[in-house]
Amino acid sequence: MQATEWDHRLAVRADGKNLIGHAGVVLLRKAADRVGLATALSAAPPKGPGPGWRDRGMALVPLACAIALGATNILEAEQLQYHWRALFPRPVSDSTLRRALEATDGSVAARIERARAVIRRVVWTLLALRPGGFPWIAVCGRKLTGWYVLDLDATIITCTSAKEGAAGTFKGSFGHMPLGAWVANTRECVAMLLRPGNAPPNDVADHKSVLASAFRQLPLPLWSKVLVRIDGAAFSHEVLDHLQSLSTSRRRVRWVTGWAINASYEQAIALPPEKVWTAALRQEGEVHEIKGPDGGMVSYQVAELTGLRDLTGWPTRMRLIARRVKPSRRDLKKLTAFEERTGWRYQIVATNIPAHQGLSGVPGSGQMWFVDALYRDHAEVEDRVEAIKRLGLGLLPSKSWQLNAAWVLAATIAADLDAWTRLLLLHDEPELAAAEPETIRMKLYHLPARLTSHARRRTLHLDLTWPWATAFTTAWQRAHQLPALT
Repeated sequence: MQATEWDHRLAVRADGKNLIGHAGVVLLRKAADRVGLATALSAAPPKGPGPGWRDRGMALVPLACAIALGATNILEAEQLQYHWRALFPRPVSDSTLRRALEATDGSVAARIERARAVIRRVVWTLLALRPGGFPWIAVCGRKLTGWYVLDLDATIITCTSAKEGAAGTFKGSFGHMPLGAWVANTRECVAMLLRPGNAPPNDVADHKSVLASAFRQLPLPLWSKVLVRIDGAAFSHEVLDHLQSLSTSRRRVRWVTGWAINASYEQAIALPPEKVWTAALRQEGEVHEIKGPDGGMVSYQVAELTGLRDLTGWPTRMRLIARRVKPSRRDLKKLTAFEERTGWRYQIVATNIPAHQGLSGVPGSGQMWFVDALYRDHAEVEDRVEAIKRLGLGLLPSKSWQLNAAWVLAATIAADLDAWTRLLLLHDEPELAAAEPETIRMKLYHLPARLTSHARRRTLHLDLTWPWATAFTTAWQRAHQLPALT
């Protein structure tokens, strides 16, 4: 047997008291209480008789905290609460959590969504008052001040059993395909629609439903500016017409979407002379270049196609912008005959952003290189999708469609709570504010602590040598400084 030194005279006993296994829950729970989430959710589900009745809305708060800490089903959500018993002495049982989800039918879900919208307005008000103000996104070195950016995207949740609504997807897998909407400014998931696995990617009714839910969640000012970004799933007359109709006398909506390419559009791409093609830019504003087959640098290029193709029947003043790149090795088998002949791989973007005016308040935002970069910035939504799949959406815990739909709603509440904690308490800690779920769990949420009591005061003791102990205590102080809502 190999001898070791580190375990010399080491004993292990399970006799500790007042130990908190996941001390970061206090940040999530304090943020939820301060912004009024617990109180708002309490008013959504119906009340029951009897002194032993557990508030179903209040039960959603520890469930959301457990999901943010990594729970993937109801049983794990109950088990995680036993790590917090010294702080929250009445854990919610798995049966109560299940009943709370089962009670979340259409009408209850609608009330919960209205409560989320009310609390989101409170959070955005607090964001505007924090140092640095509300987070506006930047593209090519230009800050989109005053523009709220909404990204739509679908994802696949695979499963191995015959859950209700599970079906074969267009990618050959089996499961469900929810469609969601995220605010790029704050990284909040404001809408998520559970759909069967065989739902069409460009389903018009689903896009209208998600857009309507997202706009109901946005606490927009009276005169607001919104930018909607969707990938190629928006390629249909009905979706683009609906996007065009979202503008009102008090709300300006611009959109940028992907576009399907067929033979007729390849003919339009071939019309512009070489001198028309302009170098594309990266998100930082630098020329987007890659190493070509001969070892030299080749820039990605863009060109305006508006006017080279008859767009009768499509939204008025719509623009088409083409982008070409040198194909990678994995793309060689996907090239069309036209792309093989030209040696480029093409993509078309559609938008209603005017060429001369652009986005108001953003210089040069009507230029084709900017619109192209603005559309490619939409790819960041993939990170938001992966994040929420690690916050409860990656596995639907039941065979019941209704319970899974309620779980999806709980996962979006958990994503909200996680985002608000980062935005309000960790805004000057970029490493933590933009960390992946596993990273922030390891650094903050799963941090162990010891709870002591003295002179009628309780103290949570963290490891003094932990690199992020100061960030934790600072976040707790900021949570206490948030105005308490009643």
